[in-house]
Amino acid sequence: MPSPDIASILENSKELDRLRKEQEEVLVEINKLHKKLQATPEVVEKPGDSSLWRLKSLYIQAKDLSEREVAISSSLLGQLDTFLPSGPPGQQRRKMDGDQKRKKMKSDSDISRISPSMRSHIEVCVSLKDEQVAARVTSDAEMDEWFVVKVINFDEKTKEFEVLDEEPGDDEEGGVQRKYKLPASCIIPFPKRNDPSSTQEFPSGRHVLAVYPGTTALYKATVISTPRKRKSDEYLLEFDDDEEDGALPQRTVPFHKVVPLPEGHRQ
Repeated sequence: MPSPDIASILENSKELDRLRKEQEEVLVEINKLHKKLQATPEVVEKPGDSSLWRLKSLYIQAKDLSEREVAISSSLLGQLDTFLPSGPPGQQRRKMDGDQKRKKMKSDSDISRISPSMRSHIEVCVSLKDEQVAARVTSDAEMDEWFVVKVINFDEKTKEFEVLDEEPGDDEEGGVQRKYKLPASCIIPFPKRNDPSSTQEFPSGRHVLAVYPGTTALYKATVISTPRKRKSDEYLLEFDDDEEDGALPQRTVPFHKVVPLPEGHRQ
């Protein structure tokens, strides 16, 4: 029987596979509609025709699926990082360094051979520019710190995000906004606030990472009640180590400030 960590990786892998299959189905529908409109463009001028609305809906669905794929992929990367050693042995490292040098020498034409899934992943990463995301800005032996940051840029070559912590630092840091360069495994996109119906809902009892009310920091919490049950856009959560008078208070957090708990999270 697989360990809880392995079981979680397998569960995320299955979810990733399901998302990709759903994306393929949506792309097939988009292509069918494209062909229809190319063959008979005059159809959109007919009263009652909904072809353009249908096409817009499909594009929105494809974009949402891609964003969810990025979130699951980022979570998987974090999970796999916990199983991998911090550095390969010398001989393996030399081999990896050589491979990386050869990769850099490849021509730009290689980009056209990127798989559709990877290309979609890159496009979604690029689309996060100017968006707020959850980011792990530090990682040590004792804890992971996650904050709300703004994406400034995504480097398609290094696959790194440049992000800005918009909260000024303390006096010791000069009170300036801090910038970080982070890999995709340290980034989790937030759900789109304008489309709650297409967002994954975490069930009661699930551990999540959520923005603590009144702050820009994310902490581990347990779902007490979901937006659907509450008939609102908010979760009811209990945050770890948030004890008051011997009990954990239940706090409301908007659905678009709640993300999956990364595997191996330490706090």
